[in-house]
Amino acid sequence: MLERDWRIQCRDYLQIETPDLNSQSDNLGLHSPASACPQCGHKIKAWENIPVLSYLFLRGKCSSCATPISIRYPVVELLTAALSVTVAMKYGVTYETFAALIFTWTLIALALIDFDKQLLPDNMTLPLLWIGLFISLFDIFTDTSASIIGAISGYMILWVVFYTFKTITGKEGMGFGDFKLLAAIGAWVGWSLLPQVILISSVVGSIIGVSMLLTGLTKRQQPIPFGPYLAIAGWIVLLWGHEINAFYLSKLH
Repeated sequence: MLERDWRIQCRDYLQIETPDLNSQSDNLGLHSPASACPQCGHKIKAWENIPVLSYLFLRGKCSSCATPISIRYPVVELLTAALSVTVAMKYGVTYETFAALIFTWTLIALALIDFDKQLLPDNMTLPLLWIGLFISLFDIFTDTSASIIGAISGYMILWVVFYTFKTITGKEGMGFGDFKLLAAIGAWVGWSLLPQVILISSVVGSIIGVSMLLTGLTKRQQPIPFGPYLAIAGWIVLLWGHEINAFYLSKLH
């Protein structure tokens, strides 16, 4: 949807006649057109769209043309279920659970979009930021002052890193979406836990990045998105950041 909008904007700006873009985007949304097999166009029925169970029932193949269905679908569904259950077990029947589920589901979507497209859409990162600031009014995960400072600090930390790297090398090391994502995470967890987010994301990113290079899943000059690692770290810190800090401080004594 975003890519289609960008093409239309570019077409309008350059005054290029491509009327097919408008006609194709009229019904393009989260609910339309209906899900279909990309190979044969078979419309996915409701019973074929049940998370995990439908994949198993269909044996991982389209019911019409038998084209294999990507294992990514059930993996993401299982991951979402596992993280959601973890959140519910952590907070119980509380407002924290409701808020943390929104945080969790948004981070999963952002991580996968960034992994595929090296893009963190504003229409997901910015609402996440505003929701984090809003719930801080009720001291759900942190207080308002810590949330505001966390949002500002999260953005500025990566902004400084970005421009320092660009000044030294002449290259852009990350996208502006990363700034906004860390700002959003800062709004949820507060400024005091941001160093933890940065440390965990850097460690996780280094481990996964080196592993991908060694296994040939990525090339040395190929850009590696940072958003998924920020998402992983942000989720861990929201749930266990204070416990991690307490454990670390206890070891210092």
